[in-house]
Amino acid sequence: MGNSTETLDTHKADAAFTTVPIEITVSVGRARPLVRDLLQLEEGSVLLLDKRVEDPVELYVGDRLIGTGVLEITESGEHNGQLCVRLVEVNDFGTSGA
Repeated sequence: MGNSTETLDTHKADAAFTTVPIEITVSVGRARPLVRDLLQLEEGSVLLLDKRVEDPVELYVGDRLIGTGVLEITESGEHNGQLCVRLVEVNDFGTSGA
């Protein structure tokens, strides 16, 4: 009977863990301005990125790359017109990453 109690406790712990929110960062590109150019930025300035709108974006949890996707705009429902990411590739979470 001890074994079934352990299994039940494990499932409860797993269920509680899956309800914890996690922040995913979407990297759309990088900019590498000179310091003098950075100091001249003001409202309305344009900062050129190293990617185009149609290029894939990278998704991170902390410093770990978890997948790639493409930017889209929702076209229906409650979130119509909202920017979103369609996943193209999801990394294998079972492997240990550096």
